[in-house]
Amino acid sequence: MGKAAIDELERTGTGFRIIRVTVPGMKDLPVACKKLIEEQHCDICMALGMPGPMPKDKMCADEASNGLIRAQLMTNTHIIEVFVHEDEAKSDSELAWLADRRAREHAVNVYDLLFRPERLTQRAGTGLRQGFEDKGPVYKQ
Repeated sequence: MGKAAIDELERTGTGFRIIRVTVPGMKDLPVACKKLIEEQHCDICMALGMPGPMPKDKMCADEASNGLIRAQLMTNTHIIEVFVHEDEAKSDSELAWLADRRAREHAVNVYDLLFRPERLTQRAGTGLRQGFEDKGPVYKQ
């Protein structure tokens, strides 16, 4: 997922540097992102992870997600959570496709948050999803 996100960021634009950090587990993501923001002066972070299908994996993902939210509030900085749960896909090949696509689509969101926020406004309410098929707008015009 990290390789896909970096590839997509580099394809999308310039004007940034990428610092990649790997942690041993999902619950380590919040402190890693907080350290990147506070010590490396990062303007935004992407937190990528793939929780397993078991209830304890879901609990760890929820704890990591809550930690990421707290880190955002503590640092006043966006941390884009990119989790792909193993049980979202029906096969290993679909899981690989989903992880790649979700990482890439969130990478574009990261770039847009930093450099093209008007694009997020244009896409608001259009039902775009990162990964599987888009849902379409809630209100049809």
